Amino acid sequence: MDAVRVALLREVLAGTEWLGSTRRFAGALRASAVAHGGGLLLVGTREYEPWHLAAHLVDEAAWSGTPELAPTLVRHDARASDPAHLAVGLGRLAAARRGETLLVVSPAEPGAPLLERVHDARRAGATVLALGTGEGELTTMAHERLVVPQGAELDLDTVQHLVSAAAGENAVPSGRGRRRLRDRLSRLAQSLTAPPPPRW
Repeated sequence: MDAVRVALLREVLAGTEWLGSTRRFAGALRASAVAHGGGLLLVGTREYEPWHLAAHLVDEAAWSGTPELAPTLVRHDARASDPAHLAVGLGRLAAARRGETLLVVSPAEPGAPLLERVHDARRAGATVLALGTGEGELTTMAHERLVVPQGAELDLDTVQHLVSAAAGENAVPSGRGRRRLRDRLSRLAQSLTAPPPPRW
């Protein structure tokens, strides 16, 4: 979903709770990643891998000048032969420490092995954020959560687009009047003319 579609979606959602909720969650994500600077880890479940969100956050990190938003995608079935950005396995969660942010995206309650690793990362001092259905143990251990209930007007993929776009926007320093508009237009022009990011 490109910036134009996100803008159209926001117009449709004006007056609903979704805009405020996704911006609040994106703000918490950005604030944690930038303030601590320890790195952003992104993990899904064995059945649902959030590689699409990872790619969008990489884009937003580049376009907003906030490298802290570029996540490390942690995969359940990573192999050493995979490209470097796809070769990080669950063992990385065991090394999570204070200053790191762990974003867990889950359309259903994660299995016990992942929950144990998330719990250990939290005990080690990592900030845990959860994006998913809001059921089960994951939401109770998360510092911040964004719930996308089953049967909601928006699905989890659409909410991820809103969150990633808002995370990049929130990273842009606020300005005043014409300067702010000029900066935004300049960033838009740069993003439209920039070479595409590496393929996922």
